[in-house]
Amino acid sequence: MIDHAHDLASVREATDRLLSATAGLDDAAVAAPSRLPGWTRGHVLAHLSRNADALVNVLRGRPMYVSAEARDADIERDAPRPLAVQLGDVRDSAARFQAESEVPADWDRRVELRNGVTDRAARLPFRRLVEVELHHVDLGIGYELEDLPKDFTDREIAFLADRFTGHPTVPPARLVTPGGEWRTGGDKGDEVTVSGPAPDLLGWLAGRRDGAALEVTGGPLPVLPPL
Repeated sequence: MIDHAHDLASVREATDRLLSATAGLDDAAVAAPSRLPGWTRGHVLAHLSRNADALVNVLRGRPMYVSAEARDADIERDAPRPLAVQLGDVRDSAARFQAESEVPADWDRRVELRNGVTDRAARLPFRRLVEVELHHVDLGIGYELEDLPKDFTDREIAFLADRFTGHPTVPPARLVTPGGEWRTGGDKGDEVTVSGPAPDLLGWLAGRRDGAALEVTGGPLPVLPPL
């Protein structure tokens, strides 16, 4: 059951955590590399701001981005900005998304995101929550996958497991943590079992960890396609 109002409150809390943590940086730290290849922390913050505005577009029935090229150009344009400007943009764009998400609407309607992907409007706050939480980790400023709220970690594991379900290059896989179990992958080949702590499993599924901390039986660790 998707509760978009609950997820929207979680987005607000996660955004506040990120803003509080980044407020302790300086301009040099914002210009330093993040954990994402080729991106500085400024790129990550710029992406978060532009993603919030892109989701407002989706809620209003407009294309998420004008084009992939325009999306990338906007991030490159905004990445070098000083810390104060970055934080103001993250805060203001987050407020615009919150305000648009609080407008009474048909939350069961289908909306279109990037690359032809569609989803229920009610899931957009959770999608925004994923952006804020994972990119907070990507900043590399002391917030780790182990610090994510447990209910978020479990939901994101389930979301990513569903995303890879039926993928022809991913073998059938059983995903196990001390607190849950999911299945993913296609229907060709022998099933493998991937087990370990939830943060490590999430990190592997989300492309943030290499899976070395996970236990795999029935075959090698599956190679996942990029998100």
